[in-house]
Amino acid sequence: MNINSNTNTICLLGHPIKHSFSPTIHNYLFEKYSENNIYVCFDVKEDKLKDCVYGIKGLDIKGCNVTIPHKVNIIKYLDSIDDNAKLIGAVNTIKNKGGILKGYNTDGRGFVKSILDKGYDIKNKKVMIIGAGGACRSIAIEMASQGVKSIEIRNRSLDRANEIIDSINKNFNTEANCSKDAIDSSCLMDIDILINTTPIGMESDLCPIDTNIVIDKKLLVCDIVYKPQNTSFLKWAKKNNLEIIYGIDMLINQALEAFYIWTGINPCNEDFRYIKKLYENSI
Repeated sequence: MNINSNTNTICLLGHPIKHSFSPTIHNYLFEKYSENNIYVCFDVKEDKLKDCVYGIKGLDIKGCNVTIPHKVNIIKYLDSIDDNAKLIGAVNTIKNKGGILKGYNTDGRGFVKSILDKGYDIKNKKVMIIGAGGACRSIAIEMASQGVKSIEIRNRSLDRANEIIDSINKNFNTEANCSKDAIDSSCLMDIDILINTTPIGMESDLCPIDTNIVIDKKLLVCDIVYKPQNTSFLKWAKKNNLEIIYGIDMLINQALEAFYIWTGINPCNEDFRYIKKLYENSI
């Protein structure tokens, strides 16, 4: 990569960000497609988010990804957001065009593509999502738009969960509800897809559900945490002989969408495979 006086900066905003694989993804893509950009990470605490957005404009940073915990709060500091991100209520990608910051959301599309690429049909399926943050919003809205039958959100508090299900019930035919009850085997018997959208398990052996649960049915289990690749949540799924989707698949797919927003270039399937191999070689 030839960094020079014309090199543009694109970055990741989040806290924490030391685990991020995004620089590897985007710097590979920038080099392959001869885009004179460099991708870096900024660890931004919540009380510094507003200052950070001013800095993006002041330094003419051309674009950003946004990760936990800023995907919702950053919206109030942007100049505009696209219709998809507005419906979701969360942003994970920003483009700076002439000092105007526009927000997008590629999380849901990237997640659903990961499932469809495995040959799994989500239409009319029953879904349970753990967590009610920005990732849950984007995944739930995208899955509703793709025709899932029902979505239930499980979260420790219901305020944010209620906002998400209200949006789904008003805009889609999908039935949506929420609960703060602990997950047990009986509630898993009535669903087709179980998704963890919390950071629980990130670089730890913690699990968002009780790993003593035993279930004997066909169930697709998905984790958006990608480091480690085999989270305790996915280990539990494998122990119960359940199908799984790794978090790295969603990360790569949402990144390819973001790359297109910044550059107008559509990466190919070969890029996905190569990036995933880079990830697997790094762990």
